[in-house]
Amino acid sequence: MIKFPPEGYLIKRSENLEYLRSVEGLRKAMDNETILEAKADMCTASHDLIVNLPCMNALIPREECAIGISEGKTKDIAIISRVGRPVMFMVDGFTENQGKTAILSRRKAQEKCISEYLSKLSSGEIIDARVTHIEQFGCFVDIGCGIPSMIPIDEISVSRISSPADRFTLGESIKVVYKGTDADKFYISHKELLGSWKENAEMFSAGETVPGIVRSVESYGIFVELAPNLAGLAEPKEGVEVGQTASVYIKSINPEKMKIKLIIVDVSDTPIRFENRYFITDGIIKRWQYSPERSSRLIETVFQ
Repeated sequence: MIKFPPEGYLIKRSENLEYLRSVEGLRKAMDNETILEAKADMCTASHDLIVNLPCMNALIPREECAIGISEGKTKDIAIISRVGRPVMFMVDGFTENQGKTAILSRRKAQEKCISEYLSKLSSGEIIDARVTHIEQFGCFVDIGCGIPSMIPIDEISVSRISSPADRFTLGESIKVVYKGTDADKFYISHKELLGSWKENAEMFSAGETVPGIVRSVESYGIFVELAPNLAGLAEPKEGVEVGQTASVYIKSINPEKMKIKLIIVDVSDTPIRFENRYFITDGIIKRWQYSPERSSRLIETVFQ
């Protein structure tokens, strides 16, 4: 079990539900500083989050909804956007009105996640994340207890994409590589987990005809993605557009030049999506080399 998972991980787990079922369970969670999870049902005009637990109503005061709210570093949209979604929290106390309302703190859960987990990560360590928001320039993910980080579009995969939506879907659970931190920001990458050129190329053989995704159309040829970290160059062909699905004949594979020559047999507007196949799923990466050993070009990532 992940100790500090992204939000959405604990909500249906039996241990979490047992704590939420009774006042005694909530008091025990408070005493043990246990992180729990439930759905935020609404946001008040003063931007407090209302959470209806099985045993009582609960409230997360605005300043307790996320790290940085009280200092103005985090905007209130981070609170509003949680409505209808799971939120992690620690029980902070109860109202004096016969204990009928629990006071919760998402901020404290996030601070615990940072102090006991994120601050102890090593550069190159592989961690779990969940996709929360997609922009043209990158993909925002939850790396634990609702703490956000972003994968820049050029760190998502080696194969070029027009948008992170080509690679990820909202709510998807993914793996990422921790790179480091600067003040209150955490930096991550993703492409290193999708395999080297050699690992990807070994899935194909010259003479095969396989499906691909057209990623770029140039005057000298058409780049077709064969896997998230592998693309080949097809000969020019009229009527081919970016985003189309292409059936391609593999003419040759050249590891020294990292080139795969293709011939487009046919194209279709029926979209396909390649699964993110992870060649590494845990541990720490110190150095990752994409290019084959005998290639004249060196493409690598060194984690420090």
